[in-house]
Amino acid sequence: MSDVLTNDVARLQAFNRDYARHLAMLEEGLVRGDFNPTEVRVLLELACRDGVTAADLCRLLRLNAGYVSRLLAGLEMRGVLARRPAVHDARASVLVLTDAGRTVSNQLDAAASAAGARLLGPLSAAGRAQLVEAMEQIRRLLSEPGTDYVLRDPRPGDMGWVVHRHGALYAREYGWNTEFEALVADIVARYLREHDARTERCWIAECAGTPVGSVFVVRHDAQTAKLRLLYVDASARGRGIGRRLVDEAIAFAAAVGYRRMVLWTNAALVDAGRLFAEAGFELLTEQPEQLFGKPQVSQLWARTL
Repeated sequence: MSDVLTNDVARLQAFNRDYARHLAMLEEGLVRGDFNPTEVRVLLELACRDGVTAADLCRLLRLNAGYVSRLLAGLEMRGVLARRPAVHDARASVLVLTDAGRTVSNQLDAAASAAGARLLGPLSAAGRAQLVEAMEQIRRLLSEPGTDYVLRDPRPGDMGWVVHRHGALYAREYGWNTEFEALVADIVARYLREHDARTERCWIAECAGTPVGSVFVVRHDAQTAKLRLLYVDASARGRGIGRRLVDEAIAFAAAVGYRRMVLWTNAALVDAGRLFAEAGFELLTEQPEQLFGKPQVSQLWARTL
């Protein structure tokens, strides 16, 4: 180990010792009754996330699957946790808090907020801003690719985020004008107005509590689903999120009875085209067009389900 690394490790250990004292204060009062620290973490995760599976919890909390299975069974017996069939696949189940579980999580959240206020209260506004930014940097630097995201159902405000992020990214990276943002807004508005949960679905990819991706499955006709608005934020690329979104969309479409899936994209989106090809789509047609203020080559892709 080099001298520089040895010194950095020593500073890390010093930080851990000091932070452990602050963490003990933050956790004070959170463990109550029959709930141990890990159970508290599970309850708080489920309170702020939708569509979480047992596998998601294993990844988020970095716990052994067998241990998580026993822990969840115990929480179910105590009446704070339930399982319900996933919207996209009745054979799968997602975890939800019961009314009793929601009451407990609200109490835990209030206790955590009070502890956080006691810790941050003595700091100036500038000091709090500096501390919070430092924590965000630590979280980003130590995040492991592929382990720090979940896919969930959309929440109020997510659809506006989808429109905004598509418009901003494609203007920045490809120079597309507001015609594209208008197209995205129209797709989203139609989904909100006409959404049929039996045959259509949207997923939002979330990383560290922040939306970073999306994909939609909508009805084209009785036999055909259409994949739309696949997006992964530049900050979250390289984690396999795009492939996971496409895989979930394909699995849902097949599970609800579609026989075929189609999508429209653009030849300029080379990485997306590679992803679609790897997921079993075939390029059917290409057509030169003037779209979004630029010469484009529109593409139609399809695959059987």
